[in-house]
Amino acid sequence: MSGLVVHSCITPYQPEVQSIGRALVVEGLVSDQPGPYTVTLSQTADYTYTGLNLFVRGATVTLSDNAGTNEVLTETSPGVYQTSANGLRGVVGRTYKITIRTSDGHLYESTPEILKAAPPIQKLTYEYRYNPFANTNDQRNTWDVFLDTQDPETPGNYYRWVWRNYEATNACSVSDDANEQGIYSGLPCCSDCWNINQCYSNCINVSSDVAINGKAISRQPILSVPFTSRNIYYVEVEQQAISEGAYRFFNSVKKLVNNTGGLFDAAPSTVGGNLRCTSDPDQPVYGYFGAAGISVMPLKVDRTKDAVGNPIFKRITVDYLAPCLICENNLYRTRIKPRWWDQ
Repeated sequence: MSGLVVHSCITPYQPEVQSIGRALVVEGLVSDQPGPYTVTLSQTADYTYTGLNLFVRGATVTLSDNAGTNEVLTETSPGVYQTSANGLRGVVGRTYKITIRTSDGHLYESTPEILKAAPPIQKLTYEYRYNPFANTNDQRNTWDVFLDTQDPETPGNYYRWVWRNYEATNACSVSDDANEQGIYSGLPCCSDCWNINQCYSNCINVSSDVAINGKAISRQPILSVPFTSRNIYYVEVEQQAISEGAYRFFNSVKKLVNNTGGLFDAAPSTVGGNLRCTSDPDQPVYGYFGAAGISVMPLKVDRTKDAVGNPIFKRITVDYLAPCLICENNLYRTRIKPRWWDQ
């Protein structure tokens, strides 16, 4: 696509558009933790550096292992496919792959990955930190979370760390705009409900044991807790034992995100995944489906002391006279109580 010339006193320069056309994007993971497991399918659109991904509906997604076990996933929402709660569960030592048949007849397959056990998380700690130069009070006051673990003596171990924060909520729907007092209106949940907060594309955290094989991993940074409330901040941290291929993929994505600010803002052809189109080898496909052993540990961060000033949060008034809404289980909300919530 050529640059557009505007006839005026100043002619702005518009560089050539970067476009990769339509392609399937796959994200998913099977682990040795209880399911369900999720696979997300989207499709890139012709775009410039402002990315747009479209959900892929009506596909048949099958998860299988080398022992002959397989399960067809259910599309729970547009582009989101899940195993059943009591369905296939990952087993250490087995290899796993997915096959995808899209509604247009294309067939895709991931490279089989062996599921390796993850070493246990030894401990999680946090430290309060005050940054007087931050723009907002929720960022001036933070609590940095660190992880300690022991790398096995065998070489070739690769790690990924992810976290999820759960916050109890009474509002299952919140207005888009606040009133004159800066307060948002909300509709009540019909049951207990928790909002799920986690970092996705711009905080990929991976490492390998190339330089530290068999040694302790101490004070591995995990996240920085913001001052959005004086309530206890409940977080579950996962230590994933990933494959070398997954490590290389996420490392490439991390560099891409740091350069452009979004997972697929720049042409992702530089990011090598583990999927291919078996029905048409020339058909591009991006993303990664992996298998990982996972060690999980909870942490409750006390924000009732140390912090300076007041927390910054969205003020919501719940209308309890209105009909309640179902707390739906999805990537951002759950009605299932976090497993260590009461401990």
